[in-house]
Amino acid sequence: MIDVNEQIDAVTRELRTEDLDGEPSRIQLIAQEYPADLADVWAAATEPERIARWFLPVTGSLELGGRYQLEGNAGGEVLACSPPADGRASYRITWEYGGGMSWVTVRLTSIDGERTRFELEHVARVGDIPEEMWQTFGPGATGVGWDQALLGLALHLGTQDARIAPADAMAWMLSEEGRAFSRAAADGWAAAHRASGADAETAARAADATFGFYTGETPGA
Repeated sequence: MIDVNEQIDAVTRELRTEDLDGEPSRIQLIAQEYPADLADVWAAATEPERIARWFLPVTGSLELGGRYQLEGNAGGEVLACSPPADGRASYRITWEYGGGMSWVTVRLTSIDGERTRFELEHVARVGDIPEEMWQTFGPGATGVGWDQALLGLALHLGTQDARIAPADAMAWMLSEEGRAFSRAAADGWAAAHRASGADAETAARAADATFGFYTGETPGA
């Protein structure tokens, strides 16, 4: 059994809007500390065999300038890669899906040599996100998906005495426990939405729509 509240509370979520290269862009940041050293977390986040155990099967060349493809999901190019050195590591990729492109940066920071902070930044140009989609879902549509990924990595790295095989992930998400996770993650992104300047009603409405998107449920029904 997964302690949903423990996982939700272990994650930090942020949303901000900035001009990047002259383009208004939305930046979503999600982070968690894991009880594993930097080398282990780096391997989990960069080696195809490890990635498939907590996220999705991936093919291609996971090297600088190479292209990757996640099974049934995004593909893209490896734009930058800095292996572990002086307690830090990072990589940056394009995130190409459904004809659109955004950018993902993963940063790892060693903490006392025994724990590692995993930080994922997802950048999308405002003009590339359909306004109707943003008004409906806010940051949750993307954010809850990343919450799921961090949960997968957390279980892979042993933060809880529980496991979900990738093949069982969809069934788990529709279970009572999984629905509770989606609700809490959507609410977590609503808090980030409010902190970025959205009014409470807009953030709550977007969180409800996000929860419905991930579970097929209508809140309050």
